[in-house]
Amino acid sequence: MALLSAFSLALGFLVMVAAMVLVWVLPPWRWFARLGSMFGALVLLTIGAGLGGRLDDGGASKADAKPHTATGPRADVAASPAAAEPVVAADFTGGQLDKAETQARSTGYATKHHDASDEARSIFTRAGWTVCFQKSDEAAKTIDFAAVKTDEPCPDRDGGPLPWPTMPDVVSDTYNVAVKDLKQSGIDLGRVTLDDVYLDIDTPSAESAAEDGDEWRVCFQSPDRGSRITSTTPVILDLGKWTKSDTVHHCPTTKDATYKSPAGDPDHGRGHAASGDNSPPPGRSTSDSGESSSSSGGGNHTTVHPGAYCSPHGATGFTDRGTRMVCGPGSDGRNRWHS
Repeated sequence: MALLSAFSLALGFLVMVAAMVLVWVLPPWRWFARLGSMFGALVLLTIGAGLGGRLDDGGASKADAKPHTATGPRADVAASPAAAEPVVAADFTGGQLDKAETQARSTGYATKHHDASDEARSIFTRAGWTVCFQKSDEAAKTIDFAAVKTDEPCPDRDGGPLPWPTMPDVVSDTYNVAVKDLKQSGIDLGRVTLDDVYLDIDTPSAESAAEDGDEWRVCFQSPDRGSRITSTTPVILDLGKWTKSDTVHHCPTTKDATYKSPAGDPDHGRGHAASGDNSPPPGRSTSDSGESSSSSGGGNHTTVHPGAYCSPHGATGFTDRGTRMVCGPGSDGRNRWHS
């Protein structure tokens, strides 16, 4: 009876009435047994009705929950991948091109690249290029890199000219002043080569030249003032050195053509007078040669050795045999004594 009432209250009630009638009609029961049977039937009917209500409530809840889960607007939003925010591209400017493309692809972006300068060059080895600009499209998941070669400066804008520095005029400046001007012009000092101008003075290193930066002077420079300094342009400073105690305080007319100290000349004492020394060799006067005419410096003649280096250009002298010699360019381009 309780089971029938759980599924249908009306059916359970009818079964209970039928059972009560049978209790009173069938073979005689004691009166108290009949009353107990009627009370038990009522209890079973009540329990069955309660179970039926619970089943009805549970079924209704499940039925209501199904359409809400399937068609609810919030469920559609959570299940839709298009509603997720797009990944913002990172900033790769200043980095190596090949690494930038690899990292961008790892986040789902398709990449491409081009020359950032106005030269429209093709990029073959991406490891040798640096990112200057980038243009990304988060919706389409694409990113375009504009790059230049690693040793080149970035232009002011994508597709603009490369802003190469220009060579300043540092001739006659001290080494310290020259270095300052080169830095201000944007020239990398690591690319600057130093050389000497005298045959008897060794080329200084950048460190030693900096230590005595006010004693070293720039006598010649390459390239000339105003020249563009690209990644392949050699920058050379030819230095001379003198202190307050030196007798020479100026650069020679040409480099590697003379000695700062006459004693540094291998031909010194063998008839070759070094630059600035217009006196004859020891123990010999101009009268020994039998010549009475004066040299270009006036007064005495200079005793010279044919083929030896000389300075300045156009100077005159005489050999120990009295042959007149002139200082001029030899076959190697250096000034030498010749007739």
